[in-house]
Amino acid sequence: MKALFNGFKLVTNLLAGTGEALLLLIRTMLVSPWLWFKRAETLRQMYVAGYKSLFVVSIVASFTGMIISLQTGLALKDFGQEDLIGQVIVVTLTREMAPFMTALILAAAVGSAMAAEIGTMTVSEEIDALEVMSIDPVRYLVLPRIVGFSIMVPVLSAYASLLGVLGGGLVANTQLGVELPKYYTLVLEVLKSESGLKDIWVGEFKAWIFGITIATIACHQGLSARGGAIGVGIAVRKAVVHSFLFVLIFGYFITTIFYR
Repeated sequence: MKALFNGFKLVTNLLAGTGEALLLLIRTMLVSPWLWFKRAETLRQMYVAGYKSLFVVSIVASFTGMIISLQTGLALKDFGQEDLIGQVIVVTLTREMAPFMTALILAAAVGSAMAAEIGTMTVSEEIDALEVMSIDPVRYLVLPRIVGFSIMVPVLSAYASLLGVLGGGLVANTQLGVELPKYYTLVLEVLKSESGLKDIWVGEFKAWIFGITIATIACHQGLSARGGAIGVGIAVRKAVVHSFLFVLIFGYFITTIFYR
């Protein structure tokens, strides 16, 4: 009975937090006309989310493409179809893997820092000080972070797809004996096709949704932090865990909507 009660309480808290985060996103949309006045901070958030995450995304994307190429290529080689590895890699990366892994990397690296920064301001009563001075924390703190983050996740996702395809081509050539001109010709044919274009824009749409989701959750957890340093730590942990959960959930439903 106690376990059932704890499970019910967990689900209730998750739903309540989801509703609060959604309200925060709506409030952010309502103050979006102020974005021009926060353009400098928005650019700074784009720099933090984009440039400072570039190295990690590069390494993960390259090796992801190499792993997909090696594992899938070995399976295709058994049937004499290893030349098709380029098609498999580009579809897998643009449609699913690139936005997914980019979102998870940024949730852990940038979303956690975002939650910690705002959480520290909350427990040190800096947010209360802003409200006393009639400065809206949503407009001042949340708006540039959500906008900057939601712009950079699709950009990094496209970059990850490119590196993954290059890494996959390197492995396909050196480990599977696939000629690079044939590999890249097939990749370009897939990208130019109707289904390939659909994969590209669906993947970018996913990345944009993931960016909005992660930034909203991080800001909400930061604003909800209570109890000093311990509360900030809890907010950071919740921000990362909830971001991972909703990236998985939204990724599934977006794929279901566009590909069922």
